Amino acid sequence: MSQKPAPTDIDLHALLAGRWSPRTFDPGRMVDHEDMLTLLEAARWAPSCFNDQPWRFVVCDKGSDQESWSKLLNVLAEKNQLWAKNAPLLMLICADSLFQSNGKPNRWGQYDSGAAAISVALQATAMGLITHQMGGFDTDSARQAFNIPQQFQPMAAMAVGYPGDINQLDEVFRDAENAPRQRADVNSHFFLGNWGRPVKN
Repeated sequence: MSQKPAPTDIDLHALLAGRWSPRTFDPGRMVDHEDMLTLLEAARWAPSCFNDQPWRFVVCDKGSDQESWSKLLNVLAEKNQLWAKNAPLLMLICADSLFQSNGKPNRWGQYDSGAAAISVALQATAMGLITHQMGGFDTDSARQAFNIPQQFQPMAAMAVGYPGDINQLDEVFRDAENAPRQRADVNSHFFLGNWGRPVKN
């Protein structure tokens, strides 16, 4: 199931409505190097505080570097490994805790790194790829496996690839894969002019 557009209250651009987080990847179809670079170019042009660009991505391509890909797969939570093993690209997204310009703490680094990650996800959707981001991984093991300096915080992992056959997905995930997409009501998370004041009557 590669297409599952969001049932939005108001029409959105198809790119936004079409982005979701499936776990069904085609294990036999690699992402070519030029397409990978296109995804990273999308991240490169994400907005950031003072244009500091605090994100760092460790990109592990199963097709060209099985060893690094396996290292990243192995730091994921066991449940995530069950489906991420089929994704040809795994990425580790890290955030710089310090500004490059003056070495002072950058409290926006994690926010900006998230902006770079969603840029990858949207570009992937435009290219017919799918992505799934994960918080379930061992940050200490990831830091050690990839020699990540202390000032950078591993924030998330991302699986990238082409849609696959849901029947290849472990049974435990199939219900979630087929479940309708849903979000909280707009008034519970978005406020007009003051905390708690609904934006929609």
